[in-house]
Amino acid sequence: MAGENTLLPREIPMSSIAVLPPTLVNQIAAGEVVERPASVVKELVENALDAGGRRIVVQIEEGGSRLISVRDDGRGMDDTDLPLALTAHATSKIRSLDDLEAVQSMGFRGEALASIASIARVTLTSCTANAPHGWTLSNEVDVTACKPAAHPQGTTVLVRDLFYQTPARRKFLRTERTEFGQIDQLMRRFALAHPTVGFTLEHNGRRLFDLPPIGPDQLSEQFPARIAQMLGEDFLTRARFIDSTASGLGLTGWVADPSYARSSTDQQLFFVNGRIVRDRLIGFAIRRAYADVLHHARQPAYVLSLNLDPRHVDVNVHPTKAEVRFRDGRAVQDFLFREIHRALAVGADPGVGDAAAFGAGASSGELRSSGSAGAPPSRSMPDRALASAPRVQGYLDLLSAAAEPVSNPVMVPSASATTLAFGGVTESEPAEIPPLGFSLAHLHGVYILAQNAQGLIIVDAHAAAERVTYERLKTAYAGRQMVLQPLLLPVTFGVTEAEADRFEAFASAFARMGVALSRIAPTRIRVTALAALLRGADAESLARDMLAAVEDDELLPDAENPVMTERINAVLSRMACHGSVRANRILTRPEMDALLRDMERTERADQCNHGRPTWRQLSMTDLDRLFMRGQ
Repeated sequence: MAGENTLLPREIPMSSIAVLPPTLVNQIAAGEVVERPASVVKELVENALDAGGRRIVVQIEEGGSRLISVRDDGRGMDDTDLPLALTAHATSKIRSLDDLEAVQSMGFRGEALASIASIARVTLTSCTANAPHGWTLSNEVDVTACKPAAHPQGTTVLVRDLFYQTPARRKFLRTERTEFGQIDQLMRRFALAHPTVGFTLEHNGRRLFDLPPIGPDQLSEQFPARIAQMLGEDFLTRARFIDSTASGLGLTGWVADPSYARSSTDQQLFFVNGRIVRDRLIGFAIRRAYADVLHHARQPAYVLSLNLDPRHVDVNVHPTKAEVRFRDGRAVQDFLFREIHRALAVGADPGVGDAAAFGAGASSGELRSSGSAGAPPSRSMPDRALASAPRVQGYLDLLSAAAEPVSNPVMVPSASATTLAFGGVTESEPAEIPPLGFSLAHLHGVYILAQNAQGLIIVDAHAAAERVTYERLKTAYAGRQMVLQPLLLPVTFGVTEAEADRFEAFASAFARMGVALSRIAPTRIRVTALAALLRGADAESLARDMLAAVEDDELLPDAENPVMTERINAVLSRMACHGSVRANRILTRPEMDALLRDMERTERADQCNHGRPTWRQLSMTDLDRLFMRGQ
């Protein structure tokens, strides 16, 4: 039948083994190194950095398919080195296996230029220091014949008509806008990885940005401004600074507040010894750190630089060097998780995020002594220690106690013409005002309105209480200090036999989490005690919700691994929801103030367990703008 074998693999005729011609070898290598125009830009800019360039200018035409020009002011090459630059596996960066194991340069294989030259028209022009003139070389003519050329110290690489030698590859390019978007994003990453280098990017004659190099003694003052220019002012004002070293690992940079989370990964920048990487191990560690505070549909934003001994990281595991392998991956993962988790655990403080906190005016002595390229300035995190508040009975105790009827839920402190009271503390005593201030009202039983030194605080009472309860449950669980209180009237409810089997299997695990239950009949479950943190919760609903949070027939409370910890935390998170303030439950002033104080003492209090914000600040300036005061 005609065409019946069209889906079968065709037979390949057997022949003797032959050595591939160099041109074909280079074109095959180009398939690994040169995926799109941005790949060419990456290789050329890395060469410019390795050459010691302090100013790198990138000019693009038609998204890079027509022209890519990269010019630097580095060491340059003479007429002896220039032809070798287009030769496969010729490099000045390594000489032995020892050099490869401790490589610190961006590139080192020596295949990039040769591969690019096999699929595009390439012209090299370069000049060394104190040379009377430079030299130029093109692969369109004799690649061994250098000609004199006028050129300042440094190198210019022109790549024209990308993929003209392999037209089938050219068909896979996206639109000009998409291809240049990749280049633009890449150059912004380079600019943040190497702040002491100046970068200029132009497309079709239009200059996108022109960043001057930053001197090492000016990093603390000027690098935040470069971050703001590359990622936007909002990132910097919503980020938390990290500067930490331990066991030969150094981490510096910024992690954005969970409330700044984005729908894409465009602001996830991670550098290892100044090299741009997207590594699964690193990504997993960062996702773990954000697990308790980030909405599942959002992506965290960060600019982080990891520095370590080059001998402890293998950068030769990926053709484009986009991935790395660590000698002790577990130690690196734990270090990243711990430091980012710690930065995100800072309690609620309306002052956090002020751009001034990230440091204009820091002295050069605050910089990292390593001087590593790409390492953001090493400065202490802004002092996020919260103002001390008087000891207040926890809001959970207040909720369980008999509260006075609220005749008027809108309770505003008295005000005079010149001062405004904060529960008895006036503006003349700002040191006594806690970060989240004092409550004014509980709006529709949902939002707490509070006044602090900056203006108005709005708190989602349920979300905030849920976070506080969750953190307390985690602490009690981890310390094996979950206090159970017997129920005055045990709660019995019916289930299916399969559900009863699962309740029975998880009984000991649930007891450690704070819910004591037993199977009293083939289809009957009885809850006899609840954690003190959960008193007042609906025992049946809580038990059913806990069972729904268990994914399979294995829950090991003593297992010390990230996956099991996340599963246990998921159960505790559901439990916290049952023990928190419910909407439309009007709180008294003491209850609201107790919740505000608890938030100030609780890690990750800025977000609820599902990654939503728990509070927002409206400054007096924001309020004046709303009502057009002074305009």
